[in-house]
Amino acid sequence: MRGGCRPGESYNLHTMRERHLIVDLYQAGSAVALATLVRVDGSSYRPVGARLLIAANGEHAGAISGGCLEAEVIRKAKWAVRDGAVMEKYSTLFDDATEMPYGSGCGGTLQILLEPAGTPAFEALMQAMQASLRGVTMHVRTTLPNADIVLDRRVVQGTGEVPFQDETDETGVIFDEVLEPPQRLIVFGAGEDAQPVVSFATQLGWTVWVVEARPERFPDAEKVLVAQSLEGIDLGPRDAVVLMTHSYTQDRAWLEAALPYKPRYVGLLGARHRSALLFSEVAEALRWPLERVCEDVFAPIGIDLGGQNAEMIALAIVAEVQAHIAGKAPVSRHMTAATVLEQHRAGDASRYIQTECAL
Repeated sequence: MRGGCRPGESYNLHTMRERHLIVDLYQAGSAVALATLVRVDGSSYRPVGARLLIAANGEHAGAISGGCLEAEVIRKAKWAVRDGAVMEKYSTLFDDATEMPYGSGCGGTLQILLEPAGTPAFEALMQAMQASLRGVTMHVRTTLPNADIVLDRRVVQGTGEVPFQDETDETGVIFDEVLEPPQRLIVFGAGEDAQPVVSFATQLGWTVWVVEARPERFPDAEKVLVAQSLEGIDLGPRDAVVLMTHSYTQDRAWLEAALPYKPRYVGLLGARHRSALLFSEVAEALRWPLERVCEDVFAPIGIDLGGQNAEMIALAIVAEVQAHIAGKAPVSRHMTAATVLEQHRAGDASRYIQTECAL
C-alpha cells in the first residue's frame, strides 16, 4: 500500500521559505522532534509534505496546519516520540462527536508523522534538506511506522548517489518526496521597480540573481552581477527570467540570449507596441517563427491585479511566476503574432529605439 505524495512529486513550491527556517533551527542544535504531514483525506490548509520542527524549549519552525494543530503537536511531541517515530491522526472536520480532536471546519483528516530528532534517519533528512537548499535535487523515501514496522528512510541524490539507506520495508506505507532546489529568479535590470520584485521573491525563499546592478541596492539578492553575456549565469530550464532594464537594446540583447536556453518563465516589462517591435527583431535574429517568441514570453508581464505603483507591479510579476511554475492557470497575458502586427501597423513602436525607455 502506498500513501502520501506520489513518487516524484515535489512540495518545495509550498514550503521553501519554511525549509530555510527549519534548517536554521536544526543547525541551532536543540531540536527534539519533527512533524510531517504525510496524508490528507479531504481538505487541508497545508499541503502534504509540510513540516514542523520542534525544539526542546518549545521554539518551532514550519507549520502543518492553519494554526489549529501546532500547539497540541508541540505540547505532546517530546513524549510521543520517546519510543521512536509514530503516526498521529487529526480531524479538521467540524464534528463535536468525533474521537479525533481539533475539528475546525477545514474539512479533512490529517495523518502526521512524528519522529524524534537525533536518529540516523532524522539526520539524513536534515542533510537532504540542507543539500536541496545548496542546489542539489534530493529524493527521499520513508517507510511510515505502524504497529509492526519502524520508520526507515532512503535518501538519493539527483545524480543517483545514495548518501543514506536504511533497510527499507517495501511492504509498509511509503512516503515519497522530491526536495528540489529553490526556484531561481534572474532579474535583468536595476531600476527602482526591480527592488520590490527581488524582495517579494526572497520572501518566498527563492534564490534571486540581479544582473546589471549595484550590490548595495539589492541586499536580499544572492548574487548581483555586472555582465555583458550569460556566461557564468548557467541559465537553464528551471530558471525564471524577468526583463526590466528600461533599455530597448538591453532587453533585446538579453531576450535573444535567454530564449534558446528555454527558461520555464520569461517575462518582459513594457508597453505592447514596444514589445511588438522587440519580438519581431528577436524572432528575426533567432530565425524563429514570431509565434514561438510570443508563446515563450509573458508580455505585458504580470497578472493584471489593477496596480500601478512599483510594489503592485512587483506583486503581479512574482504572482505570475509562482502560478506558472506551480502549473496553475491565472489570467496571464501573452501577445500573439496578430497583436504584434497590429502594433506595427499603429506605427508608434519605433520610438522606443531612440528613447531607451520601457514606460
